[in-house]
Amino acid sequence: MGKRVRYGKEFKVEAVRLLDLGKKSAVELALELGIRRNQLYKWKEQLAGKGKAAFAGPGRRPASQESEVARLKRELAKVTEERDILKKAVAYFARELP
Repeated sequence: MGKRVRYGKEFKVEAVRLLDLGKKSAVELALELGIRRNQLYKWKEQLAGKGKAAFAGPGRRPASQESEVARLKRELAKVTEERDILKKAVAYFARELP
């Protein structure tokens, strides 16, 4: 089993464009591009459904990016809690003054 090949957005859009031109059959085009015929149809469906938003990028974020998001969420929760405590302290001390 070989390594999975990832194709860029430009490649996919161009492959769909060539398929839509109709100068070559889907089988011929797929053989020429080195992909499966049904992959061309999947790309065509995605492009038709999502338009310019199709082929946005890899499906999953790298682990380092996921850990960064988790760290930022924890930090946000902590800062939010600190802010709430300070709001309560300000309200408490404001009542004490005549």
